[in-house]
Amino acid sequence: MSSTKYKLAEFLFIFIILPISFALKFSIRIKLFIGVIGLLYVIFILLRIEKNKFVIAPNINWNAFWKHTSIKFIVIAIITTVFVWFTGKEVLFNVILNKPKLWVIILFIYSFFSVYPQELIYRTFFFQRYKSFFKSSNLLLFVNAIVFSLGHIFFRNTLVLMLTFLGGLLFAFTYNKTKSTLLVSIEHAIYGCWLFTVGMGSMLGFPS
Repeated sequence: MSSTKYKLAEFLFIFIILPISFALKFSIRIKLFIGVIGLLYVIFILLRIEKNKFVIAPNINWNAFWKHTSIKFIVIAIITTVFVWFTGKEVLFNVILNKPKLWVIILFIYSFFSVYPQELIYRTFFFQRYKSFFKSSNLLLFVNAIVFSLGHIFFRNTLVLMLTFLGGLLFAFTYNKTKSTLLVSIEHAIYGCWLFTVGMGSMLGFPS
């Protein structure tokens, strides 16, 4: 499971074949079953092969993290608010204003049951398994963002692919810098929850 050939086949199957197959029309239950099996496989590899102990990265500079994340969030918030205002202002903050209970429930479910598994797979697993394949750090981050975007191809939405590519770059940079699944999950949750809040949730599969 640690050979180069095995890892390449693993990469091809998990990050290319599976995401593309999920864009095809077949039972959502089968897709969920495959997704759960895939997540269990990732956890097994991280624990048994990569010897990951799932501890918070030492010497985290929380002040720097919150400072940088806040700056990025402000920029994202301004851009997305203007975008929603001009493309469909009737949905601007629609859920939080009209369905606050749903808003709270979805944010909780999304943050813990969607964001963290995604970061385990696309950052922790990806970087620990395949980082040695890339001589260039920039190429590593770019490829990670590409496969993260590809993981959302089932939405069949060009804007979603663009947003997830840009988000993938941000998350890859954060993980590469901090080596912390926790920090990148917090950042991912903040941006994702904001998109739902501002009115772009339906585009990203959130109930509205």
